Amino acid sequence: MRLSLLVLPLALAATAALAHGPTPQKVSQSITIKASPEAVWKVAGDFAGIGRWHPAVAKAEGSGSKDGGSRTVTFKNGGALTESLDEYKPEEHSYSYRMSDPDLKALPVSSYSATFTVSPDGDGSKVEWMGRFYRGDTGNEPPENLSDEAGREAMNGFFSEGLKGLKAAVEGGKAK
Repeated sequence: MRLSLLVLPLALAATAALAHGPTPQKVSQSITIKASPEAVWKVAGDFAGIGRWHPAVAKAEGSGSKDGGSRTVTFKNGGALTESLDEYKPEEHSYSYRMSDPDLKALPVSSYSATFTVSPDGDGSKVEWMGRFYRGDTGNEPPENLSDEAGREAMNGFFSEGLKGLKAAVEGGKAK
C-alpha cells in the first residue's frame, strides 16, 4: 500500500512534465540604415506597404495604418497571411501587430505578434523587428518542419530579409 502511494504521485508528475505543450519563442532582428528615422518611416510606416520593400512579399493589401487596421500579405511562395494592427504610433515610429489565421506555407508558426520600431542611431536609424510566436504544430511531438527551430529559422529569415530589403529601398531611394 505504501509503495503505491509513492508511485502514483511520481507517475502523475512524469505525465504532467511530458504534456507541457509548446513554449513561446522569440526572435529579434535589427539593422542600421543611413537615413533619418523620418525618411525610414516614410517607407516602412505604411502598414500595408510591406510589399514595396520586403523581397519575400509578392503583394500586400490593407485597410490603413491605424489601430484596428489590417493587411493581407501574399508571399512569393504562394502562402498568405492576414495581420491586424494592434498599436500604431507614428509619433514614435512604431507599430505592433498580430497574425489572424496561420498559413503554414507562408510561415511555419501557429500564431505570432510582432513589433516594428524605427529609432535614431547617430546620423541614421536603427530598425528593430521583434516577434513572439508558437511553432506550427503545437502538439507534443511536432514534425521537424513545424518545430520550434523551424519557426525560429523562418521568423528570423523573414525579419532579416525584410530589413535588408528596407535598407536597400531607403538607401537606394527606391522601393522594390
